[in-house]
Amino acid sequence: QVQLVESGGGLVQAGGSLRLSCAASGSIFSINAMGWYRQASGMQRELVATITSGGSTNYLDSVKGRFTISRDNAKNTVSLQMNSLKPEDTAVYYCNAGIRTSAAPYYFNYWGQGTQVTVSF
Repeated sequence: QVQLVESGGGLVQAGGSLRLSCAASGSIFSINAMGWYRQASGMQRELVATITSGGSTNYLDSVKGRFTISRDNAKNTVSLQMNSLKPEDTAVYYCNAGIRTSAAPYYFNYWGQGTQVTVSF
């Protein structure tokens, strides 16, 4: 079994910062790309940022220059540093990872349970 556990959400004023973390655990053989998605109330889930195992990153245009994704391959963790937060960043943030377990010859997409980020005016 594989689990992704997120932490670090909360309430912050506009202009403030938060750091989200996600740890993968279980019978992990290897991890491909890791990333963060978000879903605001009444909206579709959208990609916020991704990072490959080699460290290449990709960001949603609206968060470029404000958010930074990073990962620790040795610890199977991915983090999202969010600075200069805006009310429109308010959403449930989900961790995502492509993980191959010890028992499977393929990568499967895993999701965390989500963590609420609320940015007030």
